[in-house]
Amino acid sequence: MHLTSEQRLDDGTLERTFTLGGIPGILWTPAWPSAATPAPLILLGHPPLGLRAMYPRLVARARRFAADGFATATIELPGSGDRLRWPAAERARADLRRAREAGEPVSDELADALVLPLVDRAVPEWQAALDALLALPGIGGPVGYSGGVISIGIRLAVVEPRIAASVLFAGSYVPRAVFEHARQVTIPLHVLLQWDGEGNDRQAALDLFDAFGSEEKSLHAHLGGHTGVPRFAGDAAARFFARHLRLTPEQRARLDAPAT
Repeated sequence: MHLTSEQRLDDGTLERTFTLGGIPGILWTPAWPSAATPAPLILLGHPPLGLRAMYPRLVARARRFAADGFATATIELPGSGDRLRWPAAERARADLRRAREAGEPVSDELADALVLPLVDRAVPEWQAALDALLALPGIGGPVGYSGGVISIGIRLAVVEPRIAASVLFAGSYVPRAVFEHARQVTIPLHVLLQWDGEGNDRQAALDLFDAFGSEEKSLHAHLGGHTGVPRFAGDAAARFFARHLRLTPEQRARLDAPAT
């Protein structure tokens, strides 16, 4: 991992950009972590729109989690942002746009072409990033995953034992093969669903939630589209991670201390 820049945000959160094998990423850490009291790590998932486009939403989530003592990190997805073009992914996205504009349903074949290659490429990259991040001083496990693409979060929950809990953003297209993976998920889940998400199959999201094999899973549905997630939803996600990432006594004391 090569750190490329560093800045301190106005709330004290430290933001560092990095590259890992040519993959850009961003790491945010709270103002107070140390090797003696490492901050639990949350991986921030996002749609393949590019880190530059997603930055305002990602940094808002990172600052919210940093206020509760969590480190967060994200990486650029394959074929997105400044990474090399991925013609097959671009063709699949173009086919999706045509289907939407024509008012046609998204076929299983199109969902597979759109999502499965992305999952196959992205998951090993997330695991490599996790190896590098956990080697840094001041960051420790267990680890959480928060966000989308939901199929990536599901695959990680199945194959990556260091991930102890996930907040998943429902709504993106989910291939049928991913439903089989969902049945293998056993970690605690906190699932967010925007009830009026544009172009999303609400019933498929509900069916996916039903398929999850976790004994502890909760579904939190809110009115509005993708960008209408209420602010209090972030508070609920932070409380979920505070329960499941086993904060140290010192971190717990900071979390419970009254705001100044």
